Amino acid sequence: MVVANAVAALAEIQDSSARPIFEITSHTLTKLLTALNECTEWGQVFILDSLSRYKATDARDAENIVERVTPRLQHANCAVVLSAVKIILLQMELITSTDVVRNLCKKMAPPLVTLLSAEPEIQYVALRNINLIVQKRPTILAHEIKVFFCKYNDPIYVKMEKLEIMIKLASDRNIDQVLLEFKEYATEVDVDFVRKAVRAIGRCAIKLERAAERCISVLLELIKIKVNYVVQEAIIVIKDIFRRYPNTYESIIATLCESLDTLDEPEAKASMIWIIGEYAERIDNADELLESFLDTFPEEPALVQLQLLTATVKLFLKKPTEGPQQMIQAVLNNATVETDNPDLRDRAYIYWRLLSTDPEAAKDVVLAEKPVISDDSNQLDSSLLDELLANISTLSSVYHKPPEAFVSRVKAAPRADDEEFADAGETGYSESPSQGVDGASPSSSTGTSSNVPVKQPAAAAAAVAAPIPDLLGDLMGLDNALVPVDEPTASSGPPLPVVLPSTTGQGLQISAQLVRRDGQIYYDISFENGTHGVLDGFMIQFNKNTFGLAAGGPLQVPPLQPGSSARTLLAMVFSQNVSPGAPNSLLQVAVKNNQQPVWYFSDKGLLHVFFGEDGKMERTSFLEAWKSLPDDNEFSKEYPNSVISSIDATVEHLAASNVFFIAKRKNANMDVLYLSAKVPRGIPFLIELTAAVGVPGAKCAVKTPNREFVPLFFEAMESLIN
Repeated sequence: MVVANAVAALAEIQDSSARPIFEITSHTLTKLLTALNECTEWGQVFILDSLSRYKATDARDAENIVERVTPRLQHANCAVVLSAVKIILLQMELITSTDVVRNLCKKMAPPLVTLLSAEPEIQYVALRNINLIVQKRPTILAHEIKVFFCKYNDPIYVKMEKLEIMIKLASDRNIDQVLLEFKEYATEVDVDFVRKAVRAIGRCAIKLERAAERCISVLLELIKIKVNYVVQEAIIVIKDIFRRYPNTYESIIATLCESLDTLDEPEAKASMIWIIGEYAERIDNADELLESFLDTFPEEPALVQLQLLTATVKLFLKKPTEGPQQMIQAVLNNATVETDNPDLRDRAYIYWRLLSTDPEAAKDVVLAEKPVISDDSNQLDSSLLDELLANISTLSSVYHKPPEAFVSRVKAAPRADDEEFADAGETGYSESPSQGVDGASPSSSTGTSSNVPVKQPAAAAAAVAAPIPDLLGDLMGLDNALVPVDEPTASSGPPLPVVLPSTTGQGLQISAQLVRRDGQIYYDISFENGTHGVLDGFMIQFNKNTFGLAAGGPLQVPPLQPGSSARTLLAMVFSQNVSPGAPNSLLQVAVKNNQQPVWYFSDKGLLHVFFGEDGKMERTSFLEAWKSLPDDNEFSKEYPNSVISSIDATVEHLAASNVFFIAKRKNANMDVLYLSAKVPRGIPFLIELTAAVGVPGAKCAVKTPNREFVPLFFEAMESLIN
């Protein structure tokens, strides 16, 4: 009991600390494995979860751990079972013996099956975990597919999960059983479940080539039932089957066309139109079939209109006779003159130009060979799957999201002592900080800290890795449209961090950073031309972001000769395109020029760039504001690597970034500074910074009415005091 509770406490402390606190050694490992046999069930869960973080030294070590943990699979508590499964899966990665791996897979199957006899809520959690396990190790439950067959009294959420797992376990050996089940489900009363079952048949056909014909036979039988939503769902999946196996199952098109009049859902209509257009040369009355949709063209949803436009062009290119010629004229007229949809209009104009100038080129474009689609049943990326498997039996494995996607850990701080703060007001710091603000050079208030006399750890200079954004959806729809080049504005200063390396930008390297000067935010950006030609016509676009930052004017970059570079300041404006959701420091940018494609990159806009000049507070106001905010709005963070060598210089540097000094006091050998800052939307930060001069380690506590900005604030403070 003592060991288990000590492990639980250390694990909780570890979650709140940035440095390693609880590290399991080979000696500790033996003690924990021994304690497992005498613990309560929840004590076993604590120990097993901690053991999952242990990295075995070799295959023998991994086998030893698995051997000691395997008896937990027989436990009555499902949390113990899942924690044991997690450890075994992680250690199996190191085990080289195929016999050992095969035996472990056999041992894991019965306990996982047993979980499915529990109450529905437990079943759901088990199924979400099993969904991950079978993606990594399908052999574990390959012979147990029958336990995933849906029962008549299963809740819908359990049925849906069972369907997903059945698709993943479907193979040439068991597909007949699976198809019989799916066919049965397709006659159920729950419409959503029926749709999912019909789609599951299609996904099995795409996954298993040898079973595709049997899947199609089942779908045709379902179409003959004449239940409207079943028919429409079947047509949607048959379209995908045609894409997976082109020119293979066209003989069923006649059966599909019999249901043409019953289609009323956009996706089903679009799928049927695609089939007619794709196989127009094999359908004698293809023009009549498409013509039946033309009467309602203006009222159809965009999905159907786009598909009808493309199908009509395909028909004309394959059968350039009088009927299709009249149809194409009517469709192009509708799609260009009678519509307000820019996507439809643009596609129609492209087709019109192609057909009128070069019909052969139109054939190459419209009738080009399409890539064959693949099975999507294992939709998780391998790295994400590994991370989720390391979090089995937690919420992460139920959501199928990594923990950091829905949990943010911030350590709570103790309350500031009001009496001590009042004393600090008496022995307050001199007025030199505010003089420093007035006399500070505008160029010093940038996105980096260059003036603080503190020791700079090597890690602080590392560039922040960011995912490649997808801005295509926003490039044409934002208020701050792409702005052209104007006369250049010179910029100078320290080197900027590289945001687009030349290896990615085909010779163009972009370095950039958000900076603040004279109360105005700028994007300090530099271009280096490593190509063999001149680059000109630079334009820039910012995606939606937390503060709605957008370009306040044109990007001013002169034509870049090969081997030359240019640096400029781009004034930014606020609240143009504010992104919804939790605040973050990500700034997604698109840059293009006349010679290259659009380049996308991610930058990081640290919060202190947004600290305004109106952030200074009077001492009494600060104290009143501190008392008025509840304790739940107080947070703290430690910076173990920060070394402050001068209080005066630190205060001046913080003031240059609009973090204003309020008061100072001594606490033993520590200096405690009280400061204030404010970001747009009037969000204040009341700050208590504690450090000992020349000694590594600083602690920052903050109170703010807006808790969502706390992680960004701590990130900004780290860059200022490191």
